[in-house]
Amino acid sequence: MNKMELLAPAGSSESLKAAVNAGANAVYLAGRQFGARRSANNFSNEEIVEVIKYCHQRNVAVYVTLNTLIKSTEMSEALGFVEFLYNHDVDAVILQDIGLLANIKAAFPDLHCHASTQMTLHSLKDVEWAQSVGFSRVVLSRELSFAEIKEITEITNVEIELFVHGALCISYSGQCLMSSLIGGRSGNRGACAQPCRKAYTLVERGKENMLNKPEQVYLMSPKDLNVYEHIEELKALGNVSLKVEGRMKGPDYVYTVVSSYRNAMDDHPVSVDHEKLFKVFNRDFTEGHLFDADYKSLMNYELPSSYGTVLGKTISLSDGILTLKLTDDLNKGDEIQTRFKGKTVGARTDVITMDGKRVSTAAAGSIVTVPFKYKTV
Repeated sequence: MNKMELLAPAGSSESLKAAVNAGANAVYLAGRQFGARRSANNFSNEEIVEVIKYCHQRNVAVYVTLNTLIKSTEMSEALGFVEFLYNHDVDAVILQDIGLLANIKAAFPDLHCHASTQMTLHSLKDVEWAQSVGFSRVVLSRELSFAEIKEITEITNVEIELFVHGALCISYSGQCLMSSLIGGRSGNRGACAQPCRKAYTLVERGKENMLNKPEQVYLMSPKDLNVYEHIEELKALGNVSLKVEGRMKGPDYVYTVVSSYRNAMDDHPVSVDHEKLFKVFNRDFTEGHLFDADYKSLMNYELPSSYGTVLGKTISLSDGILTLKLTDDLNKGDEIQTRFKGKTVGARTDVITMDGKRVSTAAAGSIVTVPFKYKTV
C-alpha cells in the first residue's frame, strides 16, 4: 500500500460494482463460508474468480474475509479455500484465527494476511506482535482514539487499517458473547443476531420500577460512525486504509458513502456529499472513540434502525392516512417513518395525494397525505 486507501464493503455483486464505480481503491468480501457476515449474499468460488478479474482490470484490490474462528475439523477446508484464492491472485485474506494464519504462512508464505478487527488489536504492542507472527496489515479496534492511532502509525511500519464509517459494536469488536449466550448464534462464527439492537428495560435489582424513559429503550444501540468532516486530519496518518463498514448494506448505500469519502480524500469535497450520508442507512451519527465522543453522544437510545433525515411534521394519523407538512421534498417510492413516544412505524410512499390529486413528487412546504400501514400507534 503506497498511498491512503479507501476500502469498501462488497456484500453482493451489485454493491461491489457500486464500490468500484464510486472510486474505491480496494474491496473486501467473503465466500460462502468462514466470513463474519454469514447473512450477506457473499460470493461463490466461481463468482470470486470473476470479481478478482473485474477489480484487477480496474486497478482495485480484493481482500477476502476468513475472519471467523476455525474449528479443527474445518482447517483443511479453510486452507483449501485459501489455496483457491491464492491461485486466483487474491490480494490478501483477512483473518482472526492465528492457527489458520500459521498454516497459511507455512503453505503460502508470500500471501498477504490482514489481522481482522475481530482480534481486538488496540495497542502498539498488539500491532508489533501481529507483525511478528506474519500479518502484513492490522485492522485496528474501533475503540482507539485518533491520537492512539497516530502514535501507532508513527512507530510501526506495518500497514494500518481503521474504520471511518458505519456500524459500531457495543462491545470491543469481536468480543461480545451476548448473541451466543442469548440466541445461540456466535458473532465469532459469522452469525451475530445483534442483541444490542433490541429493546431493554433498566430496573433496580429486586425492584420492578423502570429507570429508563419509555421512549429510550434501546440501551445498548450505538449510533453509526461518521468522520467525513475529519478527512484532513486522517491524512496526517499517512498511508493508512480507511475502511467503510457495510457488507449487509445495498449498492445505494455503498455508492453514496464511498463516493463521498472519495471526493473528500481527493480534495474535492462537495457540500452535498455530507448531506447525502444522512439519507442512506444510518442510526444517527457519532464521531465515535476515534475523536473522543463521550458515551451519551455514542448512543441512540430511541431507534436501532435507519434514522434518515427530517421530512416534515405530522399533522394527523387517522384511519390509515398520514397527513404531513413537508420540510423537504417527498417522492413516490420514498420510505418514511413517523415516531410516537418511542414507537416507530414506517411505510413506502407508493401513493402521494396533494390538493385531492395524486402526484409523483411534492415540494417542501406542501401538505400531503399518504396511506400508512398502521391505523393507530
